[in-house]
Amino acid sequence: MGSTKKVVLAYSGGVDTSVCIPYLKKEYGVDEVITFAADLGQGDELEPIRCKAIDAGASKSLVGNLIKPFIEDFAFPAIRANALYEGRYPLSTALARPLIANHLVKVAKELEADAVAHGCTGKGNDQVRFDVAIAALAPELKVLTPAREWGMSREETIAYGERFGIPAPVSKKSPYSIDLNLLGRSIEAGLLEDPMISPPEEIFDMTSSIDNAPDEPQDIEISFEGGNPVAIDGAHLDPVTLISKANLLAGQHGFGRIDIIENRVVGIKSREIYESPGLLLLIKAHQELESLTLSADVLRVKHQLEREWSDLVYQGLWFSPLKDALDGFFDRTQSQVNGRVRIRLYKGNAIILGRGSTTNSLYLPNMATYGSDDQFDHKSAEGFIYIWGLPSRIWAAAKRIKKSNDKN
Repeated sequence: MGSTKKVVLAYSGGVDTSVCIPYLKKEYGVDEVITFAADLGQGDELEPIRCKAIDAGASKSLVGNLIKPFIEDFAFPAIRANALYEGRYPLSTALARPLIANHLVKVAKELEADAVAHGCTGKGNDQVRFDVAIAALAPELKVLTPAREWGMSREETIAYGERFGIPAPVSKKSPYSIDLNLLGRSIEAGLLEDPMISPPEEIFDMTSSIDNAPDEPQDIEISFEGGNPVAIDGAHLDPVTLISKANLLAGQHGFGRIDIIENRVVGIKSREIYESPGLLLLIKAHQELESLTLSADVLRVKHQLEREWSDLVYQGLWFSPLKDALDGFFDRTQSQVNGRVRIRLYKGNAIILGRGSTTNSLYLPNMATYGSDDQFDHKSAEGFIYIWGLPSRIWAAAKRIKKSNDKN
C-alpha cells in the first residue's frame, strides 16, 4: 500500500467516505487524497460536502456536474427499457453508479493518480457496481476499499472519524441512510430494518402523503419521440427539466413511493424505501405507449429482455457485452414508440386515461370495432382455429390411443 501516493476517492460526504480520507492516509500510507463528488441533481448540498472533504484532510475536493448525462445517457435508456428491478424498483440509485465510476476513472487519469477508492461496505450493492465498472474501464488502476476492510462497526467508524475532527452526520433523531439524486431517494436503516414497521411520514421528501395530496385529480399528457419523453401537456422540455416537472407533478399527488424487500447482489435481503415519482410515472406512460405501437411478438420478447437489462444494471454490469447487445435491441424497437399518453394523478395513483400515436399506432379501429365499420373477415377465423389447434388435437388423440391400449 505504501507505493500508492495519490488516490481519487468517490465522495458523498457521509460517514464512511469521510472517514476514508484520514484512514487512507494513516493506514494505507497514501500521501494525497483527492475527492470527487458527483452533482446528480441532489440540490444545494454539494458545497458543504466539498468543504467537508477539505476539512477531513483531502488535498483537493472536486465536484462534477453530471446532471445532464445522468438523465440523457442513463435515465432515458432506463425508460426505454421499462427498467424495474424485480418488477418494482426503477434503479434510481443504481443508474448513477456507472456514471460516477466513469468520471472517477477520468479524474484519476487526468491527475495521474495511482488508484481510485470508494467507501462502500462489504454487504451493499455499490461496492459491486464500482469495482466491476472500474475494472472494465481502467483495469490498470488499483481500487482501494477501506470500508470493506477496516472491520469497524458503525459506532467505531464514527469514533475513528471524530479523532480526526469529522463530526458524525447521523443523529439518534435521524438514524436513516439516505441517497439522493434527481431520479429519487433511497432510505434505509434505523427502524426501517424491521420489515413489519410502517415507514414514518418524516422520511419522505419528494412525495406527498395520501392525506395531504390534493383532493382534486389532475390530468396530464406525456409525449414521446423515439421512446424518449419530450413534452408534458404539449410543452416541449429539455430532459432535465422534464424529469424535474414529472417529479413535481407525480410527487405532489403522492405517486412514486416504493416499500420492498429487495434481493441484493451479495445474496442478502434488504428492506428498502424509495421515492421515485417522475421516473415511475414516465416508465408507466412509456409502457402504455409501447402497447399501442409495438407488435405482440416484439412486446413479448422485450418484456423478457427488460428484466435481463434491469438485473444487469442492478448487479453493476452496465459496461458488459450483454447490456450492450440489449441496448441495440431496445434502440431498434424505440423508433416506433412515438405518441402521447394521458394520465390522471390522484391520491397516490397514476391512472391511464388514453393513448395515441398518429404515425405508429398498430391499433386499427376498422379491425377492432364491433360496429358497422367492421372489416375483419369473421369467416377466416374457422380455418385459423383449425390450424392453430391442430397440435393440441393431435396430442390429445395420441393420449386417447395410449389410454385405450393400456386398458387392453
